[in-house]
Amino acid sequence: MTKQTAGRTDILLPQLAESLVSATIGKWLKKPGDPVEQYEPICELITDKVNAELPSTVEGTMLEIIAQEGETVPVGSVVCVISTADATAAAGGVGNEGEPAPSSATAVDTASNGAAGASAGRPAPGAASVVTDENAPMRGRYSPAVQQLAQQYGLDLTRIAGTGLGGRITRKDVLQAVEHGLPPAAVQAPIVQQATFAAGTGDFARAPLSVRTTGLHLSETPAIPKVEVEGQSLGGRNEYILDVTPIRNTIATRMRQSVAEIPHAWTMIEVDVTNLVLLRNKLKDEFKKQEGVNLTYLAFVLKAVVNAIKDYPIMNSVWAVDKIIVKRDINISLAVGTEDSVITPVIKKADQKNIAGLAREIEELSRKARAGKLMLDDIQGGTITVNNTGSFGSILSYPIINYPQAANLTFETIVKRPVVIQDMIAVRSMANMCLSLDHRILDGVICGRFLQRVKENLEGFTLDTKLY
Repeated sequence: MTKQTAGRTDILLPQLAESLVSATIGKWLKKPGDPVEQYEPICELITDKVNAELPSTVEGTMLEIIAQEGETVPVGSVVCVISTADATAAAGGVGNEGEPAPSSATAVDTASNGAAGASAGRPAPGAASVVTDENAPMRGRYSPAVQQLAQQYGLDLTRIAGTGLGGRITRKDVLQAVEHGLPPAAVQAPIVQQATFAAGTGDFARAPLSVRTTGLHLSETPAIPKVEVEGQSLGGRNEYILDVTPIRNTIATRMRQSVAEIPHAWTMIEVDVTNLVLLRNKLKDEFKKQEGVNLTYLAFVLKAVVNAIKDYPIMNSVWAVDKIIVKRDINISLAVGTEDSVITPVIKKADQKNIAGLAREIEELSRKARAGKLMLDDIQGGTITVNNTGSFGSILSYPIINYPQAANLTFETIVKRPVVIQDMIAVRSMANMCLSLDHRILDGVICGRFLQRVKENLEGFTLDTKLY
């Protein structure tokens, strides 16, 4: 939304969603005097539902910031002023109500995330030279997916040219750099030594051990709430005040509502996922080349859960005081942890997707959640929540139910353990699955059978299982 006068354009806070009437300015990405390109993000917006970036609708120079960081402003209010004295023509003209009318070439470039950037004079994605383009304001901002790929292939992101908006590096740029044989980064992961016993010598030898990662997708500069020192407290200790963001306030309200209204019960089973580990190891590399996304264990877990819900549809329900509403569509809320909150984007009609489709949905929703790109529709309509707490090493957890759903299921980390099979000890890959349930709707018997069906589905994966 804009309001334009001669030589300057007022940027207004848009209507992000029908039910939202205000938003909080999280962080300004531009300061007065900075050049601003059309469609370039100028600030981050925080609402009680989703976070979003506010793009500029015109090209020009940041003239004045009206709404300060941390300030909550109503829809339609002026947040900043951009000088457009020399930029109106370059922006392709102005349409109705001061809105810019972008050319088709600009629209295509934006929709494709700048995939055709090389033809516009940018360096080739696989170029093995340090990029120092001053006209690439997004050059140093890496998404979690890009950082993960760079770490996986040992690449130096400063040596990759970005074709995304504002020079930002995309996953496609990294994959093309791999195909072009870009040299790995100079800094290599350290080698951790493991003590191994040398039989017959009574000594321990040192053997190299591959470095394990936590599985967390942390950004390069994690978002940390602003901390202010209140002053001296009793005993001479300082007090630190954290501002409660709208998202944190919403989380607190819903968690309190869930615990207060829902009588929680909890149960757990262990699952032998040895065959699943072998299957994923067999398929993951080829799947990555073909689809461009990771084949995670979570995709198989979701498929097992969806098939179990088909047998026990009461798990897909909500409490409505004098009735229980059983949902026809299986919409799985996927708990995604960011640096400062937990967001639950929804995989709609998950029962109609195969394993490959679920893997693509997981990758896309997780990427959007961590980049603050989720739309309101992405987080609505969930009927049951699944959380991969094993990604950060958890072996046992007690999840709070995502109100007003009836169940929250967690898949814990996979650990090799000795187990007894037919009176013989074997080393197997084992994982726990924990279920929190609404005891108004669900009882131990039905949930026990449901978990056993999930267990059977997970243990039923074989090397012949198809992804499509």
